[in-house]
Amino acid sequence: MMATVRTYASFGARISNNITWKNIKGERVLSHGVRFMSSVPSFKASDLHIDFCPPEQLKSKPAVKDLVFGRNFTDHMLKIYYNDQSGWGKPRITPLQDLRLHPAAKVLHYAVELFEGMKAFRGVDDEIRLFRPGKNMERMNRTAARSSLPTFDSEELIKLLKKIISIDQEWVPHTESSSLYIRPTMIGTEPTLGVQRPTEALLFVILCPVGPYFASGFKPVSLLADPQYVRAWPGGVGMMKMGSNYGPTLEIQKQAEARSLHQVLWLFGPEHRITEVGAMNIMVFLDKGNGERELVTPPLDGLILPGVTRDSILSLARQWKEFTVSERDITMAEIVQAKSEGKLLEMFGAGTAAVVTPVGEIHYEGQVIKIPTMEHENPLTQRFFDAIKDIQYGRVKSEWTVPIE
Repeated sequence: MMATVRTYASFGARISNNITWKNIKGERVLSHGVRFMSSVPSFKASDLHIDFCPPEQLKSKPAVKDLVFGRNFTDHMLKIYYNDQSGWGKPRITPLQDLRLHPAAKVLHYAVELFEGMKAFRGVDDEIRLFRPGKNMERMNRTAARSSLPTFDSEELIKLLKKIISIDQEWVPHTESSSLYIRPTMIGTEPTLGVQRPTEALLFVILCPVGPYFASGFKPVSLLADPQYVRAWPGGVGMMKMGSNYGPTLEIQKQAEARSLHQVLWLFGPEHRITEVGAMNIMVFLDKGNGERELVTPPLDGLILPGVTRDSILSLARQWKEFTVSERDITMAEIVQAKSEGKLLEMFGAGTAAVVTPVGEIHYEGQVIKIPTMEHENPLTQRFFDAIKDIQYGRVKSEWTVPIE
């Protein structure tokens, strides 16, 4: 059955809930009947104007050992303005600078915004590559449609990303322990109050060199699983990459840290279904008996962000054909039972920032569930980490990587 449809005439768009794009006779259709028809021409990379940062304003680059995630930014940024009357403006690369916003800007009052997270890697051959950027652009457009923000041509933004990275390429670390994090963002900027879709928007991109996401390195983390808190719910926007999914989680993360735990394992429903871990997708590796093993991750049912790393891991696992790969519900009861029967082999988070993060224990309803993720020979978690890093840093050739030049 087709979901309820709302019309946004000035974007030439109609959308309803759900998450994947298909093309049907020129119309962009989200899976499960979600439709988005755009009549707004996209910005063009060929219209780019560049204002280079003056030499005297170029910043010194921090040592790799001093990199902290999201703290250091490159010299330039990309900005593209939109308004209903004239559509997308011309892209501009400028020196990194503060934004000027009216205090009534929609983003400040109604959280009309979205963002993406992706990386560029300096390979072992010194070539700089993006990792599956088309996936990020698809997700960004889906979130824009759901947020009443304008969409764009993914390939045009990828061209612009290549250009700004090329300009700031010396900020891409010369080491395999680090990379250049890319943060495309779109915000509603119309300077009016009132719960209405914005008629003005700004798409901008900032870049920052980053080291390992967790300072402790590739070590198992501990999780708080408290069923009284949920990250997302049916009919909501858990599958979208928007800040309003993250801000409300920070207090619960603080509670986990107060108990000397690293992250939150988000549960949903009376059966305590596992959904995500922190800001990552979650994977569980089980022994099914009789020599059968199963890699399980929750399905993309609207609660789960369709992560690029998640998709990459599932693709690799299906290529390997060594075990069953399942996108299905998994509950805490199944986790507890698998642990008691010695069948809980591994658990790990998957996301752009850390690639994969092994899980060592879950604190759940007075229990501490120990997980031997990194305690046996050649753990699957490590294999996925190594396989993806080999692709990202150019040791293994793959169609998933896109050179910037």
